[in-house]
Amino acid sequence: MHRQKAFIRTLGLAAAVAFAATACGPQGAGAAPAAPSAPAGGSPSASPSKQDDKPASPSSAPSAPSSSSAPSTSAAPGAKPLMANGDESEQVRELQARLRQLKLVSTAPTAFYGSKTTAAVKTFQSQHGLPATGSVDEATWQKVQGLTKKPTDDELRPPTTNEVDAPDPRCMQGRVMCISKESRTLAWMIDGKVVSTMDVRFGSENTPTREGLFQVEWKAKEWTSTIYHTSMPYSMFFSQGQAVHYSSDFAARGYDGASHGCVNVRDKKKLSELFDQVKVGDKVVVYW
Repeated sequence: MHRQKAFIRTLGLAAAVAFAATACGPQGAGAAPAAPSAPAGGSPSASPSKQDDKPASPSSAPSAPSSSSAPSTSAAPGAKPLMANGDESEQVRELQARLRQLKLVSTAPTAFYGSKTTAAVKTFQSQHGLPATGSVDEATWQKVQGLTKKPTDDELRPPTTNEVDAPDPRCMQGRVMCISKESRTLAWMIDGKVVSTMDVRFGSENTPTREGLFQVEWKAKEWTSTIYHTSMPYSMFFSQGQAVHYSSDFAARGYDGASHGCVNVRDKKKLSELFDQVKVGDKVVVYW
């Protein structure tokens, strides 16, 4: 209470009320990921509309057969692919794990079929005399299954840190927290060089994490959400109540949960070191 009163005196009543309406907290395991759209420009929108992140539900494409029941015939010309760019499902997670066995991708499976998966599938198709569409039809899926083994639980959800995505061009100058939604990573960069990296997760469909170019507006080593009453250690606020902060829920449940819009970090030690380095005014880039 004393901390919040001090905050109100510092920023003014109107600003504090605006912040309180957007403070973050963890959501349940059933929270759906956010829906994507065209990448944001240099400035974010004023409200957290459905403008970013992943599709709200898996693709309507028919489910693929398991490795034990896959049909022997290829899909008919013009048939809808089993998996394609923009899809999200456990079948996509399995595809990514198998592509990782083939050393066509190096990042951990995310269950979302994005640009990296599309590129890896194209490479695989080209290597094996299949039409290089970047989408998975029955012939491609059977070939992938035939050349790989069924992924283990650790392969599907590896405990290791995600590999950092290629930095957005806006991350290449100055001091910036470069946050990729595709690889689910935060890279702390100074003048184009990566200083440290960590895993992150984002908001759900109803409270998506905004994409765009921002800056750190203020910091709080200890903070409690004024709406959800959850602890938000090492908070670095960058967009109307959305912040980079440590999440014990993320540390415990991983990607089975979601935030209410904030960028959650699960490695508290790494984030505490980053918190000490980041200054108010440093850039924040959230991109797909």
